[in-house]
Amino acid sequence: MSLLSDLINLNLSDTTEKVIAEYIWIGGSGMDLRSKARTLPGPVSDPSKLPKWNYDGSSTGQAPGEDSEVIVYPQAIFRDPFRRGNNILVMCDTYTPSGEPIPTNKRHDAAKIFSHPDVAAEEPWYGIEQEYTLLQKDVQWPLGWPVGGFPGPQGPYYCGVGAEKAFGREIVDAHYKACLYAGINISGINGEVMPGQWEFQVGPAVGISAGDEVWVARFILERITEIAGVVLSFDPKPIKGDWNGAGAHTNYSTKSMREDGGYEVIKTAIDKLGKRHKQHIAAYGEGNERRLTGRHETADINTFKWGVANRGASVRVGRDTEKAGKGYFEDRRPASNMDPYVVTSMIADTTILWKP
Repeated sequence: MSLLSDLINLNLSDTTEKVIAEYIWIGGSGMDLRSKARTLPGPVSDPSKLPKWNYDGSSTGQAPGEDSEVIVYPQAIFRDPFRRGNNILVMCDTYTPSGEPIPTNKRHDAAKIFSHPDVAAEEPWYGIEQEYTLLQKDVQWPLGWPVGGFPGPQGPYYCGVGAEKAFGREIVDAHYKACLYAGINISGINGEVMPGQWEFQVGPAVGISAGDEVWVARFILERITEIAGVVLSFDPKPIKGDWNGAGAHTNYSTKSMREDGGYEVIKTAIDKLGKRHKQHIAAYGEGNERRLTGRHETADINTFKWGVANRGASVRVGRDTEKAGKGYFEDRRPASNMDPYVVTSMIADTTILWKP
C-alpha cells in the first residue's frame, strides 16, 4: 500500500508539462455529482481555453439512449487538492450538441440573471452555510451513533469537542484545508446540533461564483468521504424525531444594503421575499417540508416571518446589521440539498429585478 500511496502522490511536474483536468458536472437528480479526467498538454488558468467535452447522458438520467451525447462547457477552474501540482478541477455545465442548455443545467439561467446590468451593478454577495451529515457506510446511520440506537439528547454536540461529542473531525478538517488549497473561499467550519452533522461556510462570494464554489466544495467533500469510507448525506431531515434537520442558510447583501441607509433596502427586499414565499420554497430543496416544521430553529414551511436575531424565522437579520443600519440578512429556508445556482439567482431576481 505504501507504493500505491507513493504513486498517487507522484509530482508530475518533475517529468512532464502535461496536467490532469478533472471535469465536474451535475447529474440527472440535480444532486449527483459526476466527473471524469483528461490529460492536457500544459497548465491552463482560463476556463475558456479548455476544450469542451462530452459524456453519455443516458447513464446519468439526462438523455435518451438513442441520442445520448451531452456536452460539458468548462466554466470555472480550481486547484486540485488530490493530485496537486498544476492539476485542476473544472466546474462545468451541460448542453445538447446543438448548444441548448439541458433541463438540469441550472447554472445557465443563473448566469443570465447575474449578468443583468441591474444585478451586476448591485454586486450581490453570498455566504452559504452548508450543513451535512456523515453516515456509517454499511448501516446508513449517523457517524458516532450506536448501530440501531441513539446517542444522548442534543445539547453538547453543537461546536462540541471530545470523543463522545464530535464524530468525523478528521474528515471535516481535511475538507477545510482542501477547499482552501483549491481556491474556494471557505470561511469556516463547525460541528452542528445533531451529532454526526457538520457545517462549512462558503463566502463571501459574488454572483455566479457562489454556486461554483459550493458545488466544487461539495465535490471535494464527496471525494474525501469516499476515501474515508463514510457516506455523505445532504438530506434535510436525515433522522426523524427530536433532531435538528440540515439546511443551507444563505446570507445575502447588495451594494445598496451595505451602504448607509441600507437597512431600509433590506426591509424592502425581505418584504418582496415574503410576497414570493411559495415560489422560493418550491425551489429550495426536496424534502424541505420534513425540516421546516416550526421546531428545531426553523419557521413553519407555510409561514413567512422575519426578525432580528430570531433563529425561528424564515429570514433573520443580525443585531450588528440592525445597529449599523446596513449590512446583510440570512434566508434560513433553503434545505441542505438545495441547488446554490437556483437559490442565489432567485434571491437576486426577487430582491433586485422583480417589481411586485
